[in-house]
Amino acid sequence: MSRAVLSAGSNVGDPTAHLRSVVEGFADELVAVSAVYSTPPWGGVEQDDFRNITLVVDGPYDARQWLERGFELERAAERTREIRWGPRTLDVDVITVSDSDGVVVTDGPDLTLPHPRAAQRAFVLVPWLEIEPDATLWTPAGERAVADLVAGLDAAERDAVQPVGRLTGGEP
Repeated sequence: MSRAVLSAGSNVGDPTAHLRSVVEGFADELVAVSAVYSTPPWGGVEQDDFRNITLVVDGPYDARQWLERGFELERAAERTREIRWGPRTLDVDVITVSDSDGVVVTDGPDLTLPHPRAAQRAFVLVPWLEIEPDATLWTPAGERAVADLVAGLDAAERDAVQPVGRLTGGEP
């Protein structure tokens, strides 16, 4: 058994449908899902704003299996990886995983946990804080409260992450 925090984003095609597919894909393990947030693109590539959600899931999977489930949803959305931080139909990232031994810390070629840039990304932290006000994230400097990480972000970046609705019924 493990618990994972996942972040999903989309800015190509029908972002609402793509995000809904993530919620449906993890429905049996879903503990909580944030509102949908409109967020400016990160990484310097000119593109449309993203729609992002954060999910907390719990189930009989290890970290690699959570990652593979996210990849399956990306493939179903016909995700391509042409430009780093570029536009995408769907991106599902594993942010952190905890199991019976505690927080999973790994640094492999295709999976680094906790996510190495999560502590700097408002589009991950703000929605996560909404659904888990007491959440913490392991960082190289130690365990940090997500609320403190959000407070430490650049105000303009933090304030640009705006809720636009929920995935329950109708458009966000």
